[in-house]
Amino acid sequence: MKKSLINNSKRIVLKIGSSLLIKKNEFNHEWFKSFIEDILFIRKKKIEVLIVASGAVSLGCHYLDLKKKKLRIFEKQACAACGQVILMNNFKKAFQKNKLIPAQILLTYSDTEDRRKSLNSRETILELLRCGAIPIVNENDSVATDELKFGDNDRLAARVAQIIGADNLILLSDVDGLFTDNPKKNNKAQLIPEVTDINDRIFKMASGDTNIYGTGGMYTKLEAAEIASKSGCNTIICKGNQKNPIQIFLKHKIGTQFFSKEKGGSSFKKWLAGTIKVMGDLVIDEGAVRAVIKGASILPSGIQKISGKFFKGDIISIKDLEGKEIGKGVTYYHSDELKIIKGKKTSEIKILLGYDGRDEIVHRDYLTLNE
Repeated sequence: MKKSLINNSKRIVLKIGSSLLIKKNEFNHEWFKSFIEDILFIRKKKIEVLIVASGAVSLGCHYLDLKKKKLRIFEKQACAACGQVILMNNFKKAFQKNKLIPAQILLTYSDTEDRRKSLNSRETILELLRCGAIPIVNENDSVATDELKFGDNDRLAARVAQIIGADNLILLSDVDGLFTDNPKKNNKAQLIPEVTDINDRIFKMASGDTNIYGTGGMYTKLEAAEIASKSGCNTIICKGNQKNPIQIFLKHKIGTQFFSKEKGGSSFKKWLAGTIKVMGDLVIDEGAVRAVIKGASILPSGIQKISGKFFKGDIISIKDLEGKEIGKGVTYYHSDELKIIKGKKTSEIKILLGYDGRDEIVHRDYLTLNE
């Protein structure tokens, strides 16, 4: 394994899941005490720390004495509203004992996927870091709906890491890292120490198994690593259910490190690349694919197929004829308009639509390509 990425960081995002923070339906004070020791260890290295924490729904469910195995959306929202208070009270008490300043940030899906809201979230978080506080981020489950949710805090952590320009994202898991197979079911599974390319082969190794408190599994952690990688942020998955998990990782290097290939580049394109949900698909022909790779914009003549309903300014997926995503972009046209002008010359746009529109469907400045 290469030298650990942590020591060279300026800013780190730590994601801790429900299985670590909750023990027998109560806040796990014993584990959290050792976790704070890790935070103090990192801060001594002049590294800024942000925490993404799960557990509000589970704590609230126990607090409200809801014993259902499957909660309806409004029941989850009520649990989150109560549980978030419990979560932050425990953070505050433990932090104050160690002269640390906690700050609560509750984000909805649109706070990261909308460009303006994303920038506002960034400025708030960076100001808290400048003031010496440690932002505690969670999804705002008390108002979020299933249709507009991250679904798990792994991807939320990756999006936050991208927004604030973090160098490293650390996902604390109940296993040592990514294995060739599920280690809980196959004792011959081997730990993969380093990943430089998150491809289909890597995703096939992931298990979707989770625990009674959490919503994610190894698959969502790989999705998070992929999102972070596109913004130049490295990711570490290591075992969290032990004392001082981060210091142990630094000492023994047992875990999986995902190295990002992205360096520098436009902050807008990094944000665009990290977008989780797209509103539709644009399938372009081979010639258009080659042109786009060389730096061209997407013109109507190269479009073969449009899927989904989207509007001007929405983010859409760009795919080749085989259905493989080659990138994402911001469309200048409504999906219904594109169905009319697809495959046509730019000179025909005014005739077909009745107004003089732009030549580019997706301009190269608003287009990002996958590795």
